[in-house]
Amino acid sequence: MTETSHQLYLASRSPRRGELLNQIGVRFAQVEADVDETPGPGESPEDYVRRIAIEKARTGRSAVPTEDLRPVLAADTAVIVDGEILGKPLDRPDFLRMMARLSGRTHQVLTGVALARAGEVWYELSTSRVGFRVIDEREQRAYWASGEPCDKAGGYGIQGLGALFVADLQGSYSGVMGLPLYETGCLLHRAGIALLANADAL
Repeated sequence: MTETSHQLYLASRSPRRGELLNQIGVRFAQVEADVDETPGPGESPEDYVRRIAIEKARTGRSAVPTEDLRPVLAADTAVIVDGEILGKPLDRPDFLRMMARLSGRTHQVLTGVALARAGEVWYELSTSRVGFRVIDEREQRAYWASGEPCDKAGGYGIQGLGALFVADLQGSYSGVMGLPLYETGCLLHRAGIALLANADAL
């Protein structure tokens, strides 16, 4: 992608977020935005995803030349059960612990989206509820062996093999994937970025 072709920067290495932007015809370039994603003491899930998404957007913006006015988009996703934020599994035992918590239950998925431009940061939140069927131990072990859960919040990917476990979804499918397109579209519209101008090229 050439320097002049993109409409914005994406402060994420997630291929899923890139795929979702491609889906709606947004041209982007990626920028690094490494932040500490450790939840703060007593921090609520809503405050957590807001803080991390905004920090990523601001960090990404600081990596872009000052004269480049294109905005930086960032997002953060958290899987919550019983008020606990389930991050990416540290190892197989941690993953199995997560699956035991999620199996046969409904959990919440929050994805915060932030857009930083010229000293301003705008923010939107997507909230979804995902119901899992019961997942037996054999399936849990097989899913871990697939490699898919390793880099996923909550240890699963709804767009991949993890879809086998989803019995019910109330909310945003793209939000559970990691970039809610409705909320993202609201932010991009606010920034004056045309979403359908490139539809003929899709």
